[in-house]
Amino acid sequence: MSKKSIKTKVLSSLFWKFMERSGTQGIQFIVQIVLARLLMPEQFGTIAIVMVFISLARVFVQSGFNTALIQKKDADDVDFSSVFYLSLALAGILYLIIFLSAPYIANFYNDDILIPVLRVLSLTLFAGAFNSIQNAFVSRNLLFKKLFKSSLGAILISGVLGIIAAYQGLGIWALVIQQLVNQISITIIMWFTVKWRPKLVFSFSKVGELFSFGWKLLASSLLNVLYMELRTLIIGKMYTPSMLGYYNRGQQFPKVIVSNIDGSIQSVMLPALSAHQDDRKRVKEMMRRAIVSSSFFIFPMMVGMAVVAEPLVKIVLTEKWLPAVPFLQIACFNFALWPIHTANLQAINAMGRSDVFLKLEIIKKIMGLIILGVSLPFGVYAIAFGGIFSGLIGTFINAYPNKELLNYSYKEQWLDIMPPLLISLIMGVIVYLFNFLNVPAWQILILQIVSGGIIYIGLAKIFKIESFTYLVGTMKQLMIVKNYDSKMNLEE
Repeated sequence: MSKKSIKTKVLSSLFWKFMERSGTQGIQFIVQIVLARLLMPEQFGTIAIVMVFISLARVFVQSGFNTALIQKKDADDVDFSSVFYLSLALAGILYLIIFLSAPYIANFYNDDILIPVLRVLSLTLFAGAFNSIQNAFVSRNLLFKKLFKSSLGAILISGVLGIIAAYQGLGIWALVIQQLVNQISITIIMWFTVKWRPKLVFSFSKVGELFSFGWKLLASSLLNVLYMELRTLIIGKMYTPSMLGYYNRGQQFPKVIVSNIDGSIQSVMLPALSAHQDDRKRVKEMMRRAIVSSSFFIFPMMVGMAVVAEPLVKIVLTEKWLPAVPFLQIACFNFALWPIHTANLQAINAMGRSDVFLKLEIIKKIMGLIILGVSLPFGVYAIAFGGIFSGLIGTFINAYPNKELLNYSYKEQWLDIMPPLLISLIMGVIVYLFNFLNVPAWQILILQIVSGGIIYIGLAKIFKIESFTYLVGTMKQLMIVKNYDSKMNLEE
């Protein structure tokens, strides 16, 4: 396949991955807003505690081997089937552990509702085991158009059922239904849209080969989830469920945007970078482009969201959620750093250096725990704010190995992202002044969003920001995606 054809396929995959992420998360965002208006903050706080334990279990079921399948050059049906059966077995073991542990967890948090909610929602582990292999097949073959269809269908079905359950007064069970149905639906839909099927084969040698790469990623993911969710566990224990609900709701808005944009780019980048892992110069070029492109979109959105946080929460979630505003603003600055984190880590994975990946995670978590320990005596806002310092230190730690691996230094990375960061800050200062206008909140919000977009794009054009020029050219190239997909469909 020619270099031009590869680039076209990558752009096509990026387009459909972005459509999948933006479509599903856009609908999920709307569903969560409706549910937030119907339910109480403490119910979201309770479900947040449950999701910590399920997320930890999902690491064992879905992490490590999934990435190893994508990264391995000659992965075949035996590899995929072996990992599939192993994942199902792990899901069964972990479900039993959670089922038996539920009463002790509920006792620790003094909340009996945790017992049935944990036991029911943990059933998603089985769907997740199946879905992780389907996703690996999709990513490896860049079939993101199929993922778009299945994800969109699943979120529509689960969203409708969750909202109906909330209207019927089912409370926290509306959130359980929404998440459980979503996981089951996406697995069923992908069964009919993705050609991969498990075969009745299992190879211990294949699993061992994948494990040599995947266990480090699994350990890294476990450390990351434990660390990321530790604040949830602490806030849930030391403070009220309502406070935890405010904290998690504050994370929601920026997380949806960043995981959509940055996640779309990075999901396509791992298989694309892995395909060129023997060409370090090419990997550096692709990694640099991922950082610059992600930053150009994410920086203005995070700065802008932090500025408009109060009118945004008041209008979208109602005044009962206003205590979430400080958490939202803190989260914006934390999530703004994601492009540096993910691009560096994906490049390290693509080079097959999962050992380096694990070492980085251990170092970052030690530093993060120290910061968390220092912030604990100063209250819940200090705990949240400590995440910014952890994130800044993490950018340096993640970037350090790539100076040697790809000759892409930390200083060079920051120089690449500095132009969009500076014009984002300028835009943010100007837009913030609108908060002092004596007009209704909804008018302020509309004015800030519209003017912020115009100011940012205008500054990017005036100062000829490289990422802006590149993205304009890329958008033109994406116009050929439809023709390319049509051609591929005819060949199939």
